[in-house]
Amino acid sequence: MRKPHLLAIAALTGAATAGAAGAVALRDQDRRHRLERQARVYRLTIRRGAHWVLMRVRGRGVSEEERARMEEQFAIRTAEDVAQVLGGMKGAIMKAGQMLSFIAEGLPPEAQAALATLQADVPPMAPSLAEGVVRDELGADPERLFLDWDPVPVAAASIGQVHRAVMPDGRVVAVKVQYPGVDRAIKSDLDNAEFLYGLFAQFALKNLDVTALVDELRARMADELDYRLEAACQTEFAQRYQGHPFIRVPGVVPERSSRRVLTSDWVDGLRWDDFVDTATEAARQQAAEVLLRFAQGSIHHHRVFNGDPHPGNYRFHDDGSITFLDFGLVKRWKPGELEQLTPVLDAILDRDVDGVVAASISAGFLPAAHGFDPSFVYEYVSGPYEPFLSDRFTYTRAWVAEALQRVVDIQGRYGELIRTLNMPPSYVILDRVVWGVSALLGRLEATNNWRALLAEYRKGAPPSTELGEQEAAWRAAASAAPQPR
Repeated sequence: MRKPHLLAIAALTGAATAGAAGAVALRDQDRRHRLERQARVYRLTIRRGAHWVLMRVRGRGVSEEERARMEEQFAIRTAEDVAQVLGGMKGAIMKAGQMLSFIAEGLPPEAQAALATLQADVPPMAPSLAEGVVRDELGADPERLFLDWDPVPVAAASIGQVHRAVMPDGRVVAVKVQYPGVDRAIKSDLDNAEFLYGLFAQFALKNLDVTALVDELRARMADELDYRLEAACQTEFAQRYQGHPFIRVPGVVPERSSRRVLTSDWVDGLRWDDFVDTATEAARQQAAEVLLRFAQGSIHHHRVFNGDPHPGNYRFHDDGSITFLDFGLVKRWKPGELEQLTPVLDAILDRDVDGVVAASISAGFLPAAHGFDPSFVYEYVSGPYEPFLSDRFTYTRAWVAEALQRVVDIQGRYGELIRTLNMPPSYVILDRVVWGVSALLGRLEATNNWRALLAEYRKGAPPSTELGEQEAAWRAAASAAPQPR
């Protein structure tokens, strides 16, 4: 049976391969840069492949305990190697690593620490480059557009970096500036779809429509290049959650935003690591509930949700509220998509074995002539929803790692069923949200009646917690308020 951490490493190494050079001819400078990116990724892939073969050869004839030790050391060295290569590469390569980073829950602690650097800040661009992007996009130098402009960024990530500034009216704002040339790098990475198809084919369901799945991810990642789209999504979320008792979304400053510059209200608050290190048990439990309520409320009430639940996208406040950041990866349900999925979820939560099979066939997840015992199918597909099948459940990192392993391990007990199942591409982002949020709750060791909480959003059930009562009161007040003409 393939080990969880080896499966995770295979996926993350494949994520690096996804960034290999595309086929479109660019100018000499861009082409040289592109070939350099390709060479780094190929060297990584070849290096890790050679080490894998060497480990397999050395592992023959040794004890199970010694083989496990060798596999763990391989996982740690590979994680460090992947993090070092991807961490120094802005654009889609690093973004691909981030999008798959929740798989790291199945890794040894040392490997998790290495891969955590993919979520941390990356080296920023020179102040003059950032100022040049602002000047090109907004028509003037930052010093003329803002009363105060800090040339040193407060954060730097895969596509852009954030500067603190002050508007002429005194408002403190966060200005996200896209790296010059990163659009070409990302488009180059995404144009080489064959490598992305190969990546997902390695660890996804065997009869999955990989082409459609990858195209869905490519489209969402390409959207992130245009900050005007992100600004529109962020504004929509800010309006939907305006006045919410524990969910905050910073407003956008449209007159200081453009395709490569996004200006939002400044947000103070603790980052993930600082919060986890200092929060009381009660604060951690409340934060976990807020995270899940934001995800489920967006999915079921608003039919549009943020598809990037990683630790860098939150700020935690003393009153228990959370500010949600980064709306570059947003999924909007098309007509009928959610309705196709909910019968399957209903049957899972009702423990209706035959109903799960029938709904899965109807939704296209399972072929009619599948040949599996319905109880076996239910046992597999209900695994990720275990937290919602009882009145009390505690998320742990171990549970997340084991549950994720069961879902993707084609060498294990459910291998043949996994090869038979199919996931329509429209649910790719939702699946990332489910596992991404689960990973966060596992780190918080969150305990709650998740079943009752979910029923509030899916069935309109009465509030099950104090936070639920606060949100219900907010919704009632918002519904009663006169609508603007």
